Order: sequence, then structure tokens, then C-alpha cells
Amino acid sequence: MTDFQSLGLSKGLLSAIAEIGYDTPTPIQEKAIPLVLQGKDLMGLAQTGTGKTAAFGVPLIDRLMEENTRPQARGTRALILAPTRELVNQIAKNLISFLKKTPLRVTSVVGGVSINAQIKRLSKGTDILVATPGRLLDLVDREAVDLGTASYLVLDEADQMLDLGFIHALRRIAGLVADERQTLLFSATMPRQISELAQSYLTDPERVEVSPAGRTADKISQSVHFMDRKTKTGFLVEQLQANPQDLSLVFCRTKHGAERLMRKLAQSGVAAGSIHGNKSQNQRDRAIRDLRNGDINVLVATDVAARGIDIPGVSHVYNFELPEVAEAYVHRIGRTARAGAEGEAVALCAPEEIGLFRQIEKLIGIEISVASGDVPPLSAAASRSQRGARNKGGKPGGKKPFQKRASSGDNDNRSRSRNQRRRQGSRRDAA
Repeated sequence: MTDFQSLGLSKGLLSAIAEIGYDTPTPIQEKAIPLVLQGKDLMGLAQTGTGKTAAFGVPLIDRLMEENTRPQARGTRALILAPTRELVNQIAKNLISFLKKTPLRVTSVVGGVSINAQIKRLSKGTDILVATPGRLLDLVDREAVDLGTASYLVLDEADQMLDLGFIHALRRIAGLVADERQTLLFSATMPRQISELAQSYLTDPERVEVSPAGRTADKISQSVHFMDRKTKTGFLVEQLQANPQDLSLVFCRTKHGAERLMRKLAQSGVAAGSIHGNKSQNQRDRAIRDLRNGDINVLVATDVAARGIDIPGVSHVYNFELPEVAEAYVHRIGRTARAGAEGEAVALCAPEEIGLFRQIEKLIGIEISVASGDVPPLSAAASRSQRGARNKGGKPGGKKPFQKRASSGDNDNRSRSRNQRRRQGSRRDAA
């Protein structure tokens, strides 16, 4: 069995990671760490919850320690980009645990909090900067940070950054980072745009893949209940009340829908909180902390949280509403069965969502077990929904790379406008 000592890490770092309980690397860590230590550009593909942060964070810290230099004022030696505030905070927390015995500094910057405090922290420079693209560019425009000093660039959850419309921000940021750099791209799924992104920003990259794109964790038990949309809330309340000690995540499509459902759950006696783009950063942090501490048992969320919550105790993920992009299902249910634990993913599917459900099954390559209800036929409306989900998933369709996705045809202005508003809302959620 491979251990961290065989991967080429320094003794000091091995001691630090051993103290926090790291003994056997995960497959993505085993394959990626030696390549990062060699200075290779890397494209890493692995399902969520497999230890990608350590796969790039541990060797990155090792290389920065070996260089033995200090960051310049307003500068950073390494830049890590992630799509959501929650994921940025999670990455920063993990990195800090790795470098307790080192002089390296980690700084995180996200939207929703005081930019002046971030400017002050960045004035002295930092070794590793973890950021959402939107807030980072705000800081660049204020001349609060100099990205030209960064010789390492990490794009984490790159597919979600594309889904949220950050491609133009990524292009600008990549142009500001040092030309002579090591670039690492990590993603849970592999749509066409990720290959094009890798060709644009990586030089002769090594590709590491430890599971097929769209594969869900093996220890997640998946089931679906078919029902009318109006009966979903009552059914969910019954499920949650039957397992009052379990920690559960419930996913909705919209901010208003998530808040409305949270209130209905609370009125039914379920200890619930919510997290979405209309919440301040302090409110979002508090909700996650309450779930982690057991002060609440249920957290209702939009997809802003699908890749930013790392709570090992989450046993159930409920898809109250199916996502419009099939890949989001993989990231939602990846919030359970963390670090080798087992978990359950339960989908509630209304007749109008059957097209979305079929797209999910196609992506993950399995038939999800039917727990109750009759499978509705694929109606004309559901078929249109299925085609829409396929378009949003970035499948080949003759469109130019990285352009904003829009429906085909001459009479789709209203659909295009809705799609643009949805992406804008998602970017506000994430930044």
C-alpha cells in the first residue's frame, strides 16, 4: 500500500500531515503529488470528495518551502481560484492545517465581506492566495494585489467556474499571472470546454483521472421517489422527522425556493437553516457552522453549496428539485459519503422533471433505484427540458468555444434572456 513517504514529500511536511491524520493517500493524491513536485502542468479529474485539495495543496506547499523566498508587498507566490465562497473557505482551511509548522501564509478573498479588510491583509503580500474570480478582479482593479508575482496557478472545480460564466474572468486573470508558471487544473467532470480550457492555459499537461467523468461515489446509495410537485414538501418533512438525528442537505434550484422551503420545514418542527446567494457571508458561515455543530440537522441550499460544504457527518442529500444541469447532481450528492463514509442520496422527481432525471441517469451511467411512485412517461414538455439540460451541460453543438450558451433557433430571445439572468444570478451567488 502506498504511503505519503513514498511520494517524494519533504520530512517536515510529512510530519505535519501525519499529525492531522493523513497516512494513506487517495488515488488522486497518489497520482498527482509526484507530478506536481516535478513541476509538471496537470489536469486532474476525480469525483468530488476524493481529496483533490491535498492533491494540489500538499505538493504546492512543499515547492514553496523549497524555494525559501518571501512574498512581495501586494504580491502572492501562488494563486488558487475556486467558484464559490464556501469552496474558497474550505480550501484555505485545509491548507492552513497542512502548513502549521511552516512560515507560509494563506489568505482567502471572497465577495460578501469587507473588501477594505482584504486590501489591508494583502498589503503585506501572501504566499498562497485563494480567491473567487469576481472578488479577485475587484482587488486587481483597486491595485490591491499584484498577480504578476504568482508562479503557480491552480483552477479548482474548473467545470463549475465555466458553468457560472467565469470564463472571461479566467482569461483576464491568467493573463495577469506570471508567464513562467506551473498551472494545475482540477475538475470533477469533463465537458468539452474543460479540454479547450486546458489547451489554452496548460503547457504539455499530464492528465490524471481516477474515475470516469460524471461518476458518483461508490458508497452513496441512490434512490428516487416519483410524485406530484405539490406533495414534495409533506413527503420531505416525513423523511426528515423519521431520522431526526441525521445531518441532511436539501437542494433547491432557486434562492427564494430554498428560503421558502426552509421556513416550511421550521414550521413543521424540523431544525433547519438555509444557504444561498441572498444570505450574507456571515449568515452562510453561521449556517454551515450550525450544521457542523449539530445545532441544526437540515441545511437547505442552492447549488452555490454543492461543492463548498465538507462536513463528514452529512448522511443524506435530498434533491428536492432536480438540477437543470445534470453534472450538478454529481456535485450535490458528493456532499455525503465523504472521506470513505457511506451516505444516501434521495431524489424527488415530479412529472415535469422526468427529462432532467433521464439526463442524470445517462451522465452517471446507472439506473437509479425507484423507491416509490410510478415512472411518468417522457412528455413533450419533459423532452424539451431534457434537450435544454443537454445544451446547458455544454455538449457539442457546433458552438464556438467559451461563448455564452444560448438556445438554437431564430425565435429564442426570451429563452436566451432567461439563461443569461440565471447565469448572472449564479455568479452573484458564487462571488
